[in-house]
Amino acid sequence: MVKPTSITAPPAELLGAADGIGEQAWIEVIQKMDEVYNDLLQYEVALEEKNAALEESHQFIESVLASMSDILIVCDRNGVIEEVNPSLCHFAGKRADELEHRPLYELFADDGERVKARELLSRFGRQGVHDCELFLRAGDGSTVPVSMNCTPRLSQTGKLMGVVVTGRPVGELRKAYQALRQAHDDLKRTQGQLLHAEKMVSLGRLVAGVAHELNNPISFVLGNVLALQRYAGRLNRYLDAVHATPAAENPALRELRAELRVDRIVADMPELIAGMIEGAERTRDIVDALKRFSAVDKTTPERVGLNDVVERSVRWVVQSAPARFAVDVDLPPDLHCSGSSGQLQQVVMNLVQNACDATAGRPDGRLDIRGECAGGSVTLRFADNGPGIPAEHLDRLFEPFFTTKPVGQGTGLGLSISYGIVERHGGKLAAANRPGGGAEFILSLPVESR
Repeated sequence: MVKPTSITAPPAELLGAADGIGEQAWIEVIQKMDEVYNDLLQYEVALEEKNAALEESHQFIESVLASMSDILIVCDRNGVIEEVNPSLCHFAGKRADELEHRPLYELFADDGERVKARELLSRFGRQGVHDCELFLRAGDGSTVPVSMNCTPRLSQTGKLMGVVVTGRPVGELRKAYQALRQAHDDLKRTQGQLLHAEKMVSLGRLVAGVAHELNNPISFVLGNVLALQRYAGRLNRYLDAVHATPAAENPALRELRAELRVDRIVADMPELIAGMIEGAERTRDIVDALKRFSAVDKTTPERVGLNDVVERSVRWVVQSAPARFAVDVDLPPDLHCSGSSGQLQQVVMNLVQNACDATAGRPDGRLDIRGECAGGSVTLRFADNGPGIPAEHLDRLFEPFFTTKPVGQGTGLGLSISYGIVERHGGKLAAANRPGGGAEFILSLPVESR
């Protein structure tokens, strides 16, 4: 700030020299000069205050620009960079003075992106561009997609002075979106598994109760049939002894024997009793399988014989499948793992049933089940001769509620639940298309440690 200085009166000899000017006139001139000088001092103080405010505003704007994570570029009407923020310098790997006074289009990845950017700015420069994805060249030489916005700078008369370009790398947004989608998919999958688990608990209790109730009458029938088999032998011996006596020559007795077909009944009785025993034993096996399927002891790992699991699962599915569906099983003997027999049977039944459904339209529907044990794991391959899996569905095959079956025929939970069961057993379940046609599911489980 300029310090004020006092104005002194001119010497008397000067006053005397001016003959035509009186002393009062000089005093008025000096007073006017003092007033003008005071006004200048006030103007200078006001100017310095405005300069200080302007400097403060400039520092505020610079701090705001420095704290921005988005890219900011200020250009003139010809696309020449006038000012940039630190985010662009960090992104491009250059200093601000290296970027300023350079064409904006040098920041883009290639000639195609430059042509696209020029066309956008020329067509929509005055209206502005919003959320346009363009590729920029980063400081490390990589190509990065950036979501860009462009706003015009206009003068007071409405003349276009340039543009302000802002942008944010899309990679971060995509990573966040992918993480969110993965979390959402995991949540849906867990929800589906919980829903199915709750249903399976109720079904397990129901099946266990039905199996228990069936077990009593089947045991009763089987015990009685075995007793009848023993009695039949005694009755045959008695009838043979009776027929060997002279009383058997009685004509009336011979006629009654022929009328009642006693000889035929005696001959058929062993086969009838054997068939009843076989049926009762098969029913007992079904009840035992129902107990295993109910997985009452599924919380406690057990030694599971995979050969028996596959055999039971195939038998259950084939009994209700069309006659044209054939299953060929080729497994090494004594395949075992640790886990739940009921849950693994659920997985195998689901894979066999899916193969049956996939080959339903073919006259020669077939499923080949092959197994091998190597590298500490058991691998089961389920290969059918159906139409295969569309390529666009392979990545979504194990998602909850995803199904390619018509409405009412599939819930979309079977493969998802099976995938979760296999994971809990420390194994893997994968799907692929066979080179010769058809689909193949590969089930891998760790071998039980002895």
